[in-house]
Amino acid sequence: MSDIKVSIIMPVYKVEEYVGKAIESIQAQTLTEWEFIIVDDGTPDKSGEICDAYAEKDNRIKVIHKENGGAPSARNVAIDIAKGEYMYFLDSDDWAEPTMLEDMYNLAKRDQAQLVVAGFYIDTYYEKDKYLTDNYVVEDAVYPDKESFRKNAYKLFDKNLLYTPWNKLYESKYILENNLRFPTTLWDDFPFNISIVRNVERVTVTSKQYYHFLRARAESETTAYRPGMYEKREEEHGWMVDLYKEWKVMDHNSMEMIARRYVERFIGCVENITNPKCELSSKEKRQEIKRMLKNPRLKKMLKLANPRSSYMKIMVLPLKWNSTLLTYWEAKVITFVKTKNTKLFTKLKVGR
Repeated sequence: MSDIKVSIIMPVYKVEEYVGKAIESIQAQTLTEWEFIIVDDGTPDKSGEICDAYAEKDNRIKVIHKENGGAPSARNVAIDIAKGEYMYFLDSDDWAEPTMLEDMYNLAKRDQAQLVVAGFYIDTYYEKDKYLTDNYVVEDAVYPDKESFRKNAYKLFDKNLLYTPWNKLYESKYILENNLRFPTTLWDDFPFNISIVRNVERVTVTSKQYYHFLRARAESETTAYRPGMYEKREEEHGWMVDLYKEWKVMDHNSMEMIARRYVERFIGCVENITNPKCELSSKEKRQEIKRMLKNPRLKKMLKLANPRSSYMKIMVLPLKWNSTLLTYWEAKVITFVKTKNTKLFTKLKVGR
C-alpha cells in the first residue's frame, strides 16, 4: 500500500464557508504520512477553488472535480484510488482534533484492528458564536473476534458511535477485499457501516473524542423537513433487526436498545410531519400520524423499550395511548421548541 498510513477522503459540495477549517484540521494532524483526497462533487460555489488553492501548497492533497452525483459517489471515487493502509472519511463542514489520526492509527496497529471507533462531539450553535456540546463516548475496549464485538455492539449503537463514518478508521484491505462501498441512497452512512460491521472481526474502541460535528448551517436539523423520513426509518430498523438475526444475538440488552432506538426515531418522524416546511394540511398531518400509530411494530417496540429519562417517559405516553390528537400536539410542541429555542431543544435531546 506504499508508505501512506491514512487516506483521508472528503466530498465537497456548497461548503465554501467551512471547508478551509476542515482542510486545515487535517494539515494540523500530528500524523503526517497521509494523503488527502478531496472530491469536488460539482459544487456550484467556490468550494472547489478553495480546495485547489490548498492543494497547490501541499502535495499530499489531491482534488478531483466531477459532476454532481452525491456524497456516496464522491467517496466511492476516492476509495477506488486510495493508497493508504487505512481510510478515514471527513465531512467538509466539520473539523478534527490534531492527534486524531495518530492516536487511532497507533491503536489500529497495536491491535491489528480492522476498525477503530472513537468518541466525538456535536457542537450545536444556537447563536453565531454560542453553542452547546453533546459528548458521544463509551469506555475503551478491544474486541479481538466477532463474538465479543457482536455481544457488545449494542453499547456502541446506543451511543450513536456506529452510524457515522467520521469517527472511525477503516482498514483499507478490509474495505477493498470485501468490495464495500457507500450505497447511492439517502443517508448512506448507516448502510455503509452496517456492511462494515456485519463480518468485522477485530474492533478497537477508544473513549477519546476527536471529531467536531457542527450543527450550524441553515439546512441543519433545526429547520429541515425530510419527505419520506418515516419510510426510511422503517427501512433502517429492518436493517438493524436483520443484522442482529444474522449475528444470532437476541439478548435483552441488544433487543432493548433496538426497541428504544426505534421509539425515539418514531417520535422524530412524527415531529417531522409537524415541521413548518411540511406542506400537508393539519388534517392530512393528523391522518398521517394516525396511519403511523397503527403500525403493529410500534406496539411491540413500546413493550420492549425502557426510556432512560423522565422526558422520554412522558414523550412515549401518547404513543402508548394510541392517541392521534395527543401525539399530534406533542409533535407540535417539539417543533415549536426546535425552531424557536435551539438551545432548549438541544438540552432536551441530550438528556433523553
